[in-house]
Amino acid sequence: MTTMQLRTINPADLAQISRALVGFDQYFNNPRLQNSNYPPHNIVKFSDSEYAIEVAVAGFSKKEITVEIDQDQLVVRGIQEVSEETTKEYLHKGLASRDFEQTWTLAEYMEVKDAEVKDGMLIINIQRIIPESLKPRQIEIK
Repeated sequence: MTTMQLRTINPADLAQISRALVGFDQYFNNPRLQNSNYPPHNIVKFSDSEYAIEVAVAGFSKKEITVEIDQDQLVVRGIQEVSEETTKEYLHKGLASRDFEQTWTLAEYMEVKDAEVKDGMLIINIQRIIPESLKPRQIEIK
């Protein structure tokens, strides 16, 4: 006789999954989980159809950041321009300032509405827009 062993998902594992799959609260079926922890970021759910990704981009200017959508992939890149004028000698460097690329897989019907940099944070607003033809509807009985 074999014993069945139950496996639970701890909060840290769930956070890793949730961070990679914006808008997949109901699905969790995409194997592409390719995220790192840099730069630090939050994924915020305001409602069943409104989300935001907040990315810490302190030290990057707007022109050094790109937000791109390719199929179901949201890609955020930060590439700092280095010139002789901005080269500094640091006595202590506690802030990371390396280039980055962060990718999130978007669920079906997720649309990136806009993005802005405010107070050192890149805020990307995302909305789930389900086509009218796929929404539940009442059929009139004659």
